[in-house]
Amino acid sequence: MKSVIKRSFSDFFFEYETPRQVLVKNRRIAVVCRIIQLGVLSYIIGWVFMYEKGYQTVDTAISSVFTKMKGVSFTNISGKERIWDVADYVYPEQGDSSFVVMTNYISTEGQKQGKCHELPDGKNKCTSDADCDEGKYKRTGNGQMTGKCDTNTSTCEIYSWCPVEDDRQIPDPPILWTAENYTLFIKNSITFRQFNVVRSNLVESVNQSYMNKCLYNRQTDPLCPIFRLGDIVERSGFNFSEIARVGGAIGVLIDWDCNLDLNIRHCKPKYEFYGLYGTGKNDKEEKPSLGYNFRYAKYYVEDKVEKRTLMKVFGVRIDIIVHGRAGKFDIIPTLTAIGSGVGIFGVNPTLPPSQKERELQKVTYHLNHSTTGPCRIIACLHKQLFNLICGHSNL
Repeated sequence: MKSVIKRSFSDFFFEYETPRQVLVKNRRIAVVCRIIQLGVLSYIIGWVFMYEKGYQTVDTAISSVFTKMKGVSFTNISGKERIWDVADYVYPEQGDSSFVVMTNYISTEGQKQGKCHELPDGKNKCTSDADCDEGKYKRTGNGQMTGKCDTNTSTCEIYSWCPVEDDRQIPDPPILWTAENYTLFIKNSITFRQFNVVRSNLVESVNQSYMNKCLYNRQTDPLCPIFRLGDIVERSGFNFSEIARVGGAIGVLIDWDCNLDLNIRHCKPKYEFYGLYGTGKNDKEEKPSLGYNFRYAKYYVEDKVEKRTLMKVFGVRIDIIVHGRAGKFDIIPTLTAIGSGVGIFGVNPTLPPSQKERELQKVTYHLNHSTTGPCRIIACLHKQLFNLICGHSNL
């Protein structure tokens, strides 16, 4: 047993084996082999290195976004004139990456807490007091029921902010229809920590004099950070008059794809616009809860009574999304890509069985007609080849 173990270790450490190659002179097989090798080479050079840049290490960006709207609208509703500026129509006011520009609204003025009837919209009908459970409220209602049925409107009496809001008719055309001429300024800063690179969308060619007169255009001014609201809506695939009436959501994508092997000046943003949620006008099937809206209230005190003006706001919600990716040459991914390619090249094509048999017959014939004892030589060099060929030999 000891000698067997010793011999096994000796064979493992002091013997070396390598595969033997056989030269097959067959044009069809050779052409197939070269086509496979050419395909592998094209994959490595074209896809791995040129398209995927497999020789680079990659880092993703950390970003921040600052926004600022500009524009003024004038309205005259029932003889009441008013000017609307950015403090009136942008929510929230802090210049975040996600905000709403008001384009339409329904105002309910002079609300105060008390008792009044529900909105006669057909959702809260009653025929007697028994239909109005005191102290409870309906999901489609606007307040807590008092237990009485208002026979004039056939609705339950409620305790709420009165009069209740009537939002059944949305103003058309939208009240702030001139909002399409508002402008949006986007300031974006990104950092690639791994490469210690900081960039802003105010690149080298974007200076103050250029910003004073530029307006984003994909062909003529692709780097201008100032956008017309109407253009953003149109490029996202929506119609401004429709989305301004009932509201909607739009995504602005700032895409950074930087090759840091080149000059840093080539690291520039690209802007893309996507309609996230709209009016559903072009949909084949009618959808519920279309558009975008929210409510807020302005509170005040009149004759020692707290009152409020309730605003149901329809607007364009803009979400700014930043995607940043940078690559730079690194020896480790380069060697990894080369090694995988060499490994693929090392895979030898397999001959079809019929071709193997023909080549085997040729080799066997030459061995059987040799006078130098070829089978002994083969037996010394390769045991499996000896069993395969010399097993059929008469030598």
